[in-house]
This record gives sequence, structure tokens and C-alpha cells, in this order.
Amino acid sequence: MTKNERWGNPHIDHRDWSTYNERLVQRGEFYLSLDFVENWFSLLNSVNCGKRGRPFEYPPSFIEWMAIVYIFFQIPYRQMEGFVRKLSEYLPLLKSADYTTLFRRIRKLDLSLNVDPSLLSEDVIVAVDSTGIKVTNRGEWMREKWKVRRGWIKIHIMIDVETNSILAIEATDEETSDGEMFVPLLDQAEDICGEGNILKVLADGAYDSKEAFNELDNRNIQSGIKTRKNASTKSGGSPYRAESVREKNKMGGYKEWAKEKGYGMRWKVEGVYSSVKRIFGETVRATSEEGMMREAALKFILYNNLLNIL
Repeated sequence: MTKNERWGNPHIDHRDWSTYNERLVQRGEFYLSLDFVENWFSLLNSVNCGKRGRPFEYPPSFIEWMAIVYIFFQIPYRQMEGFVRKLSEYLPLLKSADYTTLFRRIRKLDLSLNVDPSLLSEDVIVAVDSTGIKVTNRGEWMREKWKVRRGWIKIHIMIDVETNSILAIEATDEETSDGEMFVPLLDQAEDICGEGNILKVLADGAYDSKEAFNELDNRNIQSGIKTRKNASTKSGGSPYRAESVREKNKMGGYKEWAKEKGYGMRWKVEGVYSSVKRIFGETVRATSEEGMMREAALKFILYNNLLNIL
């Protein structure tokens, strides 16, 4: 069987490999970044200032670090308590926390994405897609959620194709379609990039809908959504979609359209999914539906933090 020839522009790697390698090495320091220990009491004072009720005993930065330990090293909460207890013998300022406190505080962590706006260009091109995250306690999940033999967590993300930074994220069950999450993801991305700063959206045929095209038209964002082969050239409720279909046909078909729109950059979102699953694993261990979705989303939030390491 003959191999199909690769079409499109050849990829040229312009990376400075010495700088790139050093950045990857520095990412290893991220997992043992204990700078918060020296500022333990000042961090506590700032978070407890004006707080009503029982004051916090552990600063948020400590809880965030414990979340990294939980996700990356995949250590159960009870073993995490022993881990911190032993570590506190070498770091006297570090206060050991019991596993129930760690569980409650990590469960309430803010899941906002950390994106450095200075890394983004003025005209941001974004790519959107979804992937599945496996559930380790599949039997419990299936019985509770579906009463049948199926079930997984679905993660929807929108990324900046220039920096690979995740600009928006949503965690749902597998029954939620990609199109349903398009507008919420776009809203999040615009909050980070600034209204009017997103130039184009690249997406596969799962996002080919009148609603998606109308939303892009209303926000003055160019479409890089792949339309179906038999898509109508008539408006039918979305003049912008019909215009995009006619434009694609005028170019001579999918290949020419993909080259013109830079559609090949959409695959960078697949690279993000691959990176997250290789680094943090492709399963979740939480037992509740809410916990599973939070744990899955946390993997991608931590990946964004890795990207911010210079």
C-alpha cells in the first residue's frame, strides 16, 4: 500500500534548542518550588486579614503546592499527610496538615486559568477542541451516572496557537457536545485576551453550526471552522456561514482553504492534550462527579503554569 504524500507547507523548526532545553529543565523545579515556606506567616496574615470566622492555618500557596503533589505524583491524601509530616522535619517553618484539611482546601481551590497577557500578541489566533479523560473507578461512575457500561470526563479547551497557552477550559460529561461549549469558551478567551483581540478561531467540523458562525460574525472574528462537504451556500439563518462555504468552494476545496486559513495550526490543540496527558496522566481518581471534573480541569491549569516558566 503506497503512503499518501504529505501536503501543505513543510514545517521549519526555528527553536533555539539550548534555550528550549533549559526551559524544560526548569519545569522540574516547579514541582518542588517551596518559596512560600519562608513567607508562611506573612501569607497567612494577608489571607486572614478581615476574614470572618475561623482563620486559615495554611496559606493558599501551600494548598496550591499540595495540589501539584496530588496531581503530578498521584499521591493519595492520607499519604500526602505523611509526606508533609516528614518534609516538615527538614523545613521547620513548614507546618504539617492532616489529610482532611488538604482534601477540603484543594477541593475549594480557585480553578481560574493563569495566563500572562504579555505573552499574547495583539491579534490572537485560537484553536478549540475537546478530549476525553478516563475515570479510574469506572464501575462506580457508570452505576451512579448512567446505569450502563460507559462514562468519562470531557475536557473542552481553547488555546492560543502562538504560545500554546490555554485561554479557556470547561469540564463536562461525555454527553455534552462540542458545539454547546463553543460560546462559553469564547467568552472566557475574550476575558483573558481582551474584547476584539481574537482575530480568528480554528475548529473542526464538530463546531460547524449556524450558532457558532453567527457568534463569530457578531464579534467580528474570522472563521477557521471546517464546514461539511455538502454544506449549503444559502443563508438559512447564518449569512456568515453561507459566505464561508462559498469562499471555500471558490478556493477549490478543502486543501486550498486549509492553506489559506492556516487550518493546520489547529492541530496545536492536539499537542496540548498530548502534553497534559503525558505529564499529568490521562485518568482521574476522584469518586464524585464534581471531584472528577475539578481534578481533570486542574491538570490543564497546572500545565498553563508550566508554560509560564521562563
